Amino acid sequence: MSYNTSAAGSGSRNTTRTFEFGRTHVVRPKGKHQATIVWLHGLGDKGSSWSQLLETLPLPNIKWICPTAPTRPVAIFGGFPCTAWSDVGDISEDAPDDLEGLDASAAHVANLLSTEPADIKLGVGGFSMGAATALYSATCHIFGQYGNGNLYPVNLSAIVGLSGWLPCSRTLRNRMERSDEAARRAASLPILLCHGSGDDVVAHKHGEKSAQALSSAGFRNLTFRSYNGLGHYTIPEEMDEVCNWLTTRIGLEGPRS
Repeated sequence: MSYNTSAAGSGSRNTTRTFEFGRTHVVRPKGKHQATIVWLHGLGDKGSSWSQLLETLPLPNIKWICPTAPTRPVAIFGGFPCTAWSDVGDISEDAPDDLEGLDASAAHVANLLSTEPADIKLGVGGFSMGAATALYSATCHIFGQYGNGNLYPVNLSAIVGLSGWLPCSRTLRNRMERSDEAARRAASLPILLCHGSGDDVVAHKHGEKSAQALSSAGFRNLTFRSYNGLGHYTIPEEMDEVCNWLTTRIGLEGPRS
């Protein structure tokens, strides 16, 4: 599926970049369908890598949708093309954000969720750059619009970010102070962030600062978990935390089996 960025939600065609998204993998719920979560892979990965892991989790009431990012030149790799939800040149609070790429990926995620039944709770999660894109989707949800001003069409009930960071963190608090509705949505949106202290790709301090930025902006329903010695990967203990958190925050029914 392709997106040109100004067309996401507006129908306009006057844009310079088109994003061709890769294959989407779906893990169907084994029990009663109560929630759908789009899970976003990290830089250079693909959706199938995570669908295989998510299928093993004891969460029978969740449908997982695992898309694959577009292949594009990425500045942090000297312009070498790989799958990426947006361009990134440096992972830091001062680095410029690729709003066009972030908007296109957030619109792709919203489109995947938009056809789910009305009684199904919706969420976005991800690893590394996928976590960053999930957090960007969270900000689109609470403001009700993408960075380009187009309407954000879905209501999110949960956000999970593993080993990631918060895009656009410098402007978040000021934007929040101008909108009572955004503040209300932020206060009630459950967010789980997990990060390893030994992460040498996205340093633990970036995850910690992202959590602090969200908290100071009014995201009160936020949980931050650190894992001593964990590098830039996931472990069973971390995924157990995700399972328990989702079961509690989304209010899933039935036994975990």
